[in-house]
Amino acid sequence: MKFKDKFQFVRENMKKNRSRVFMTILATAMGCAFLMVLASVGFGLQETIIKDVTQNGVVTEVEVSGKSNGDNPETSARLTQSDIEYFEEMENVHTVVRRKQLDNWESFYTLEDFASYPETRVVHYPSEKKAGFSLSEGRMPESPNEVVVGYHLKETFGKEVDGQYQEYQDSLIGKEIILSIPQFFDEKKETKEFTLTIVGIAEEPVNKNSYQNFVNITEEKMKEIEDFTGTAYGALLDPSISEEARETLKSQESSYSYLGVYATDMEHVQGILDNARADGYYAYSPIEQLKEINLLFAVLKVGLLFVGTIAVIIASIGIFNTMSMAVTERTQDIGIMKAIGGSPKMIKSLFLMESAYIGIIGALIGTAASYMISFGVNLALPHIIKMVFNEEMGTEVMLSYIPWSLTAICVGISLVVAILSGLKPAAKATRIDVLKALRRDI
Repeated sequence: MKFKDKFQFVRENMKKNRSRVFMTILATAMGCAFLMVLASVGFGLQETIIKDVTQNGVVTEVEVSGKSNGDNPETSARLTQSDIEYFEEMENVHTVVRRKQLDNWESFYTLEDFASYPETRVVHYPSEKKAGFSLSEGRMPESPNEVVVGYHLKETFGKEVDGQYQEYQDSLIGKEIILSIPQFFDEKKETKEFTLTIVGIAEEPVNKNSYQNFVNITEEKMKEIEDFTGTAYGALLDPSISEEARETLKSQESSYSYLGVYATDMEHVQGILDNARADGYYAYSPIEQLKEINLLFAVLKVGLLFVGTIAVIIASIGIFNTMSMAVTERTQDIGIMKAIGGSPKMIKSLFLMESAYIGIIGALIGTAASYMISFGVNLALPHIIKMVFNEEMGTEVMLSYIPWSLTAICVGISLVVAILSGLKPAAKATRIDVLKALRRDI
């Protein structure tokens, strides 16, 4: 008996009991949909967290915050030009971003009669551009008096008008801002102003929760500030601190507060990280966090698949009942097939095909339903959060995500369970006695 003939025979027999077969397919579809939607929560949350991690930190970056001090392990050695050269000479390193930070807590910026207190960073633009730093408008600086500012800086410039706070509204490109740096000399406070021109605004961050409030200045401009204050990073010599602390600030050498080592690709990040730590550097990479997240969610997804499979097994009871009834109802047909030379193997395959057919149709319907439920849940979640908590979701949360791998796993589980449910009824069909079957005596 050819496969086509078997398939046609199975379909004709299933049409004789449409109601029972329909309910069995529906139960199978519900079990498959429950399995897929339940597991999709694990996949969705993993996708959301990984997206958040990769938005906040580039996965090819190794952050270096310091180096162990051999003379005093409890302290951290400062990062200098020699450390930059060390990483630049390392294999598979694309670029090394280096930054310093102004350390004068009384410094501030003015734009016309608006004031702001952003972070002031010293950056190396060639390495920043190689690392992917880009602008939303304007251009990169070409002189020490030109600066690039963070995307949200304009929102921080404000003034009070008639008791109301007013933000700066005009474009920042081409505007002059004044950086005021105070310092105490013999307990007398003096302030020096540095005029800077905004020529570029950084690209809007991908992560909507990220707030870019900074001004990027050059190494030359920082040197001018340090020459005025007489301290590294323009640190303020507050009269309230001890004389010993003041002398420490004066003698401190300027160094880098942050190095970002960018690998050529993600595969080489771990090697760079291991080499840096082996040489005493305090290094971190988002890739470590990704490994922990993937391990955690692997366990979670297996657990959800296990729980969901129970629903499919419960649905398989319906398949077993349907196939058992089919064997009983088709006793005479089985006897005739045996009488004309039908082999037990062929008869068994017919019933296994029927149970598999029910499993496949149910799995396909369940899969379609799962994708619609997943889409609806993700679409409705922000509105539900707003209605219940009266808050907007700052981060896009994907509660349910169904990759093709999950679809294949769930359909495979449903199909295997359906075939296993039909094994016993199929085996029973092969044991029916021909004479009794023809007399309908079973």
